[in-house]
Amino acid sequence: MALATPTAFATAATTTITPTVPGAVSAPAAQAPTTQAPAVPAAAGWAAGTRAYLVISAPADIAAAKAAVAAKGGTVFSSYDQIGVIVAHSTSAGFAAALRTVTGIQQVGATRTSDVPADAYSPALPANPAQAATTLTESNRWDMTQIKADQAWSVSTGSPSVKVGVLDTGVDDQHQDLAPNFDAADSVSCAYGKPDARTGAWRDVDTHGTHVAGTIAAAKNGKGVIGVAPGVKIASVRIAEPTSTLFYAENTVCGFVWAGDHGFKVTNNSYYTDPWQFNCPNDLDQAAIIEGVKRAQEYAEGKGSLQVAAAGNANYDLANKTTDTESPNDSTKVTRTITNACIDIPTELPGVVTVAATGSGSGKASYSNFGRGVIDVAAPGGDGATGVYSTLPGGKYGTKSGTSMASPHVTGVAALIASSNPSLTPADIRARLASQANDLACPASDSRCTGTTADNSFFGEGQVDALKAVGGATQPTGTYFENTADVAIPDNTTVESPITVTGVTGNAPATLKVGVDIKHTYRGDLVLSLVAPDGTVYLLEDFPNSDSTDNVAKTYTVNASASAANGTWKLRVKDGASGDTGTIDAWNLTF
Repeated sequence: MALATPTAFATAATTTITPTVPGAVSAPAAQAPTTQAPAVPAAAGWAAGTRAYLVISAPADIAAAKAAVAAKGGTVFSSYDQIGVIVAHSTSAGFAAALRTVTGIQQVGATRTSDVPADAYSPALPANPAQAATTLTESNRWDMTQIKADQAWSVSTGSPSVKVGVLDTGVDDQHQDLAPNFDAADSVSCAYGKPDARTGAWRDVDTHGTHVAGTIAAAKNGKGVIGVAPGVKIASVRIAEPTSTLFYAENTVCGFVWAGDHGFKVTNNSYYTDPWQFNCPNDLDQAAIIEGVKRAQEYAEGKGSLQVAAAGNANYDLANKTTDTESPNDSTKVTRTITNACIDIPTELPGVVTVAATGSGSGKASYSNFGRGVIDVAAPGGDGATGVYSTLPGGKYGTKSGTSMASPHVTGVAALIASSNPSLTPADIRARLASQANDLACPASDSRCTGTTADNSFFGEGQVDALKAVGGATQPTGTYFENTADVAIPDNTTVESPITVTGVTGNAPATLKVGVDIKHTYRGDLVLSLVAPDGTVYLLEDFPNSDSTDNVAKTYTVNASASAANGTWKLRVKDGASGDTGTIDAWNLTF
């Protein structure tokens, strides 16, 4: 899909880039597995009128399907045998219809409404930009503060054994803030649906992927910016094609299979699969696109990879679809009537974490798509004059806004969760993203937002929390207990929030960790205590009356060895003055 373009470029200066496209911006292609079938023979060359198709069969029938492709006037450009998906090329207008009559061929679909570029047969390497040094030093940024990443870094920056795939326009691997964490061995171009592992094939053909990569894992090296998870590794899977910067289905298939085969724990997908903003199952071509990309996503997840995707930038209700005016975006757009059966790929595929954008202050970003039961979580994406500041090719930095910028924040938090426990499955990480998210209520002024404070159409389960991600990360499995239910703290009142502990032998330790997350203006009003199951009260902190700081986000160490571990523990919060109220947002115990 078309990408927003910067208004200006300046070394180490801010470049404002705002969303101009209806969906989330696309990401670069990923390489196919090493077991992939050979590409088109060297003697086979490009011809005018060449179109691309996904040909789908049962994996056991893939050999027969390849033979059928040749028999009906096509060539096998690439093949993903393990999921039964072939990328075929043909100049015959009747190729798809003829192939659909063959026994064993389940689906056939054209992936584009324009010709395959000649570059597909001999791809040019992207430019290798000259690098500009920076004098910028790292500082707190609104987006990182909003999800508490700046607090999380003092606990964990993530593990270098966790690999994150950036499926986007490519990544500038030599950027001073990305080079320390870049994994060249697992990077690739998947443009045109076939892996190209030549050095530099993964580089950026725009600016988008480099910006996304910085938000996820820019190094904590004193320069420029810091990513959400600055200790993890990032690999570039360029799925965007040069010149058009479009992300066709075959490129996404290649990217997901590559992610599964190369051990990516998380992938970021800030794009929709071109040329259709929504793919409809009642269209034969689009049905094949849905099935092909779905199989690839399921393959990646089965290999341990969680996919995170941007919800899109059209301020569109994904749970109440009616029209599509943006497709196909590689030829002539038409207005068509659609239903909820038509889906945004990959963001609406099962298992994918769908991310909406917030602005500075946690309100819905004006452009962000939404939808009850579609949006999983939210994260900062910027809005108006306040964008997300990150890396740009050539050693530069700048701002962009969009759900494309929100998604990598979630990907970074997912990487922190994955770093906490290598045995966590994609389903485990997905569940923790949701359970640890901070609830955001529907704005009273916008009736389009439906649902509850805990789960609604604008923010899903809420805004992700990097501090919670690392709070549980360092604890052994089975010793960490948390209560994320909100408890209001009115003026001049004492409230309690319970946690029931089971399965811990003996008494509590002398180093019981009590993590507290309280939202409250003027915390000098507060006295915090831990109440043991036997009624023993352990004072955590009596804030000085003059302490005008807002909120409490701290971990206390308590010698609770005189109390049995199992039973109901309570966080007691006393508000001793008028004029300021708040909420126990979450708290936890680690034995």
